[in-house]
Amino acid sequence: MPCSLPTRRLLGALALLPAATFGSACGQALGTASAATPTAALSAPAKPAASPNVPVQQALYSPAASGAPGTLTSLAPLVDAVKGAVVNVEVTSRPRRVSGMQGLPPGMAERFGLPPGMGFEGQTPSRQGAGSGFIIETGGIVLTNNHVVEDADVVRVKLDDGRAFDAEVLGRDPLTDVALIKLKGAPGNLPSVPLGDSDALRVGDAVMAIGNPFGLASSVSAGILSARARDIHAGPYDDFLQTDAAINPGNSGGPLFNMKGEVVGMNTAIIGGATGIGFAVPSNLIRNLLSQLQDTGAVRRGWLGLSVQDLTPDIARALGVQATKGAVVAGVNRGSPGARGGLREEDVITSVEGKPVDSAGALTRAVAQLKPDSKVKLELLRDGKPQTLEVTLGTRPAMEGEEEVAPRNGTASQRQRIGVQLRDTENGPQVMAVEPGSPADKGGLVPGMVLVQVGDQKVSSAAEAVQAFTSAKPGAPVLLRVRAPNSDTALLRAVEVPER
Repeated sequence: MPCSLPTRRLLGALALLPAATFGSACGQALGTASAATPTAALSAPAKPAASPNVPVQQALYSPAASGAPGTLTSLAPLVDAVKGAVVNVEVTSRPRRVSGMQGLPPGMAERFGLPPGMGFEGQTPSRQGAGSGFIIETGGIVLTNNHVVEDADVVRVKLDDGRAFDAEVLGRDPLTDVALIKLKGAPGNLPSVPLGDSDALRVGDAVMAIGNPFGLASSVSAGILSARARDIHAGPYDDFLQTDAAINPGNSGGPLFNMKGEVVGMNTAIIGGATGIGFAVPSNLIRNLLSQLQDTGAVRRGWLGLSVQDLTPDIARALGVQATKGAVVAGVNRGSPGARGGLREEDVITSVEGKPVDSAGALTRAVAQLKPDSKVKLELLRDGKPQTLEVTLGTRPAMEGEEEVAPRNGTASQRQRIGVQLRDTENGPQVMAVEPGSPADKGGLVPGMVLVQVGDQKVSSAAEAVQAFTSAKPGAPVLLRVRAPNSDTALLRAVEVPER
């Protein structure tokens, strides 16, 4: 019987669950049962070298060497060269106490017969699971999926040769479903595999997956690259590789290799009810995340503060532009970097830093790969005429429902430390959620309130409010002017800014 698992969002393609969860050995074909979804995106350390005892050149596979010229007869040399760097990741999460609706997946309250707004006290069940990963540095640095290790209290990594190590999570990025972990007490000569160039892949190229499906360690499957740049509506940075190599629950976080023994993707998702359709996060996107995950444990992205959509032929004709591809600005958030930079509704953005933009998703990914506070050149069409703007990027805030990972070094973001989640509305930055016990909670903020002023600064957007909190003196109360929910009544609140 299938086991019951919590859901985040069911969007057609779902994350590969660990092979065992909630104490039962259930691997599920996603789309037929509840599961956690992934998402996809970005500055780069030096490419990790392969382990001396597993030379990369052994992974170069020549079909002609194993039989008739041009006839592939065995992948055994490739498997032997790389399998030592593929690991099993076992996780355990202890029960956690929850109250209200915290921790409940969508629809769970109704399932328990709780009326809207009614809370409860209880605890989450313990969780055990297993996924896959691969070593990218000989000292024991491992890449895996975020959904494999999130909320884990204990992480245990087993190597192909039987050795096992406890591990710590160095960094996570929920929006791309990528996590970086480090083996504790590992020697410095572990087998490792390099990240390859996913952009060099062509549809039809041969690929191979190794992982831990359904707890069957070191399972190998092979196929071809079926498609590139797939948007499976799992997150804002979807750019998945699609493969027909067999991918199953437990393959999460495992490598997708090219025929040179380079990792070109991280296996992450499958489509429920389908066979031969799996998705991997491209290696180039992973490489762009590594420096931030290693240095701070979290990813910060550039942000314009726009609503954008694809340029279609009909919209192009209506706007009087000759372009056939681009991102149309449908809205500009008040006080956002885009607004300050002079962007307007109906602008058609065609390139970022000289790189062509052919869709709204391409614009989102391109901006997210750039550093906050950097100046970028945007080429666009306005009223059918080309223009160039230079815009200083902001830092992308966590959107409603997204998990925000605090940096490992330094402090968490001011918004997280204050304990309030904001969103932009026509009336100004509105409180969406307040963390119980946080300074915002103690200061009397409640969902629905609209911030008008933070300290001496009037605010018209969530970004301005976050900046005002950031500028406030730590350890001192900051006076807030707010409007009551669904009312124009003005109120004063005082929130103490935590010490850094």
